[in-house]
Amino acid sequence: MEKEGTRMMNHLHLSRPAALSHDAGRRRLWLLVGAAVLAAALVGSAARPIGAGAAKEGDHQVSGGGRTIIEGGGPGLVPVTTVLAFHANGQGGDFECLALMPPVATSFSPESGDFEVHAMYVTGKVTSVSVRDGTAVLHGTATVTGIGAGANLPFTFVAQAGGPGTTAALTVSGSTFHEILLEGQITVH
Repeated sequence: MEKEGTRMMNHLHLSRPAALSHDAGRRRLWLLVGAAVLAAALVGSAARPIGAGAAKEGDHQVSGGGRTIIEGGGPGLVPVTTVLAFHANGQGGDFECLALMPPVATSFSPESGDFEVHAMYVTGKVTSVSVRDGTAVLHGTATVTGIGAGANLPFTFVAQAGGPGTTAALTVSGSTFHEILLEGQITVH
């Protein structure tokens, strides 16, 4: 019996290095597979932003909407508010701005807070967008009714990203209108 136990111990002793060798080979294989997967993940994550950035080079996205007030109002200190909506990217976009004023010509009457008279409407196609430091510059052509009426008129709209208090300026029909956003949001990417 002792002879058989010694044989068994010898067998275990002899087969153990082979088992360890097999386990070490398996560990080495898994270590290599893990390293390869990690390397692929690192290369993939590093390549994605470069590829995405290169694909979007010059393809900025700008959008916004809300209600503004024209700085200084219209002629005779008449307050003027606008309803503004736009979206644009490197492929183009749309621009809408409806200016409303009170039904009376003075800002000191009880009706001066009723913004229901159409002063100007600008509707157009954005043909180019540039973005720098959170400010977007949109260029395009528009149809204008009311003040400065005309068709296919060039316009430029400069807007800063932000919410209420953000500023914007619309240049069309030879005039520039400086606006302050009262409600809404302008997003620049």
